[in-house]
Amino acid sequence: MTKQTKTTLASLVFLIAAIADVYAVITQNKNLEMIFKPLLMTTLAVVYLVSVKKPSFWVLSALFFSFWGDVFLLNKEKFFVFGLASFLLAHVIYIKIVTDLLHKELTTKMITSAIPFVVLFIGLLSLIYVNLGEMLVPVIVYGITISTFGTAALLHYRQGKSTSSSWLLLGAVLFIASDSLIALNNFYTPKRLFDISIIVLYIVAQYLIVKALIAKSN
Repeated sequence: MTKQTKTTLASLVFLIAAIADVYAVITQNKNLEMIFKPLLMTTLAVVYLVSVKKPSFWVLSALFFSFWGDVFLLNKEKFFVFGLASFLLAHVIYIKIVTDLLHKELTTKMITSAIPFVVLFIGLLSLIYVNLGEMLVPVIVYGITISTFGTAALLHYRQGKSTSSSWLLLGAVLFIASDSLIALNNFYTPKRLFDISIIVLYIVAQYLIVKALIAKSN
């Protein structure tokens, strides 16, 4: 079986898991979601493994912690903080991966690249602040982290515009959008549309990030 065939088959399995999980969220079928949610990062990891010659420990680690974030958030009432911590670690690892790709002095660009993500974070925090309570510090730490990830991805794109850097930036932006909707859903105003948008944005974001890192690896 050729590498391309393996990649195609693995991608198809990931797509099936993604569609099934989105369907589970739309229909509020918790049993179905408990089956397919853990398969998202598992199958995406397989896509990555069959697509690269030398797998990165860091990429697999980011997917590993994302997997646990998915699992913990299946029961947000009990394990929301654990899910938040898992995704925090995944973002920190993604930041490490992206900053390793930077190879120029980018001090000025660093400041300008941070502005849109800082503005988004401050705006979001102003909406949910009164409802955070004891979650204030964890949410601020998480917000700073995802803003840093977005900044690093934008810096990487501005450093050298390419198809892979575009995928990486779009993936980071969609991941931040998904996380922002989680914050609004939990601490501002819960909406069914948010639930659906969160999972769709998250799946596309992770796929684009991994696709970009595969391209960089190869």
